[in-house]
Amino acid sequence: MSEDVREIRDSKVLAAMSHPLRRRLLDLLHLDGPATASMLAAKTGQAVGNISHHIKVLAAAKLVEQAPELARDQRERWWRRVSKTLKWAAADFPDDPVAEAAEVLVLDRQTAVARQWIAERESYPEPWRGAPFAMDTWLRLSTDELDELNERVLLLISEFEDRVEPGDGIERRPVFFAARASLGQP
Repeated sequence: MSEDVREIRDSKVLAAMSHPLRRRLLDLLHLDGPATASMLAAKTGQAVGNISHHIKVLAAAKLVEQAPELARDQRERWWRRVSKTLKWAAADFPDDPVAEAAEVLVLDRQTAVARQWIAERESYPEPWRGAPFAMDTWLRLSTDELDELNERVLLLISEFEDRVEPGDGIERRPVFFAARASLGQP
């Protein structure tokens, strides 16, 4: 697994990162790298003041930090993510309503991204329309096996996430990948 994984164990940090706009800001900083509040405002359609507020909340939670080496003057503030990957489990927050709300927000976000793709896929060039995939299956696993599956999926993802783009002229686009294991009955 990547060395750049932050395990979230603090309810206040979980609350900070679960807000939909703050999650989007974290995504943009992950995909596009450091940015100013003005740049993030342009990408999100939000007011610069609103973005600044949410960036300050993320900074207080130590999820983002300033990148002063990128500033052209003392007024300009650049921000970057502190960790590439954020990892948390509801089991680490027993009886905490923040964790329950965060789980619902994560699921809503995953569903919204998938629905947006379905609604917009015809606007993409032909090769991209069939590229995304969906799969689901039922497995019988012990808790140890479920942990192993999680670690193996994270390892596979980190191979793609940590690589340097080869510069081979092949088009690469942001791809949202979500995996979820849930107990239930078929």
